[in-house]
Amino acid sequence: MRLNELSDNKGAVRPRKRVGRGIGSGKGKTAGRGVKGQKSRSGVAIKGFEGGQMPIHRRLPKRGFNNIFRKTFNVVNIGQIQRAIDVGKLDPGQRSQPSS
Repeated sequence: MRLNELSDNKGAVRPRKRVGRGIGSGKGKTAGRGVKGQKSRSGVAIKGFEGGQMPIHRRLPKRGFNNIFRKTFNVVNIGQIQRAIDVGKLDPGQRSQPSS
């Protein structure tokens, strides 16, 4: 087998949909965008719009934010773990029980 003999499986790569190429194509005229409205036009991006709900960039304060659901982590180096094993504080053979 050579590099030039490699290919995808049959049907793995579908040909791209050519929209707006006549009514017989199934995606003609409006090209699957529906009729009228902001999203049917070209060059439109509704970034940050949440369907009338106050967007998250307006819900959060401008400066500073403390997440009340944050998780605090303690950093433990592998060297510290090894030192605890050497001293005898940790038993490497003992497995911790999963909390349920």
